[in-house]
Amino acid sequence: MKKGNTTKMILAALFLAFGILLPIIFHTVNLAGDIFLPMHIPVMLCGFICGSMWGGVVGIFVVFLSSAITGMPPLYPVALFMACELATYGIVCGLFRKVLNPIVTLIIAMICGRLVLGIVQYFLLSGSSQPFVLNTFITSAFVTAIPGIIVQLILVPIIIIALKKARLIPIGERS
Repeated sequence: MKKGNTTKMILAALFLAFGILLPIIFHTVNLAGDIFLPMHIPVMLCGFICGSMWGGVVGIFVVFLSSAITGMPPLYPVALFMACELATYGIVCGLFRKVLNPIVTLIIAMICGRLVLGIVQYFLLSGSSQPFVLNTFITSAFVTAIPGIIVQLILVPIIIIALKKARLIPIGERS
């Protein structure tokens, strides 16, 4: 295994750990996870720093490990929805990290992730006792999440820029 691959694997494990710890911290200090979306930030950063494959892998595993360790999010149906959503964030951030600036990449990732979330919710909830309701989806995915979206749009680019200045991310890369 190449040194670069080992480094990316170690960083992905670190982002995975942060993705589990941040929601625990938020819940400990009574900050709502569904509003501030603390699990999203490490996944997005992983996509930017480690690439789409690791971003997607961390996006899937962070949700299921958090569910197994803390019971949050509940495994069915929320963890299934979130795993697809977060994997999309990690993949899209990784795919566009070298061709677009971080804010544009984040906006595209957030739109794609929420589209995937809606599609997965629609199919998993079809025929269940909790049918898919478009207004409920829009409220939870967009309106309730506005504070978290704003935090992501501010914090993620700042972290990326700081890592570039510290030369922890190659200067020639857009991410």
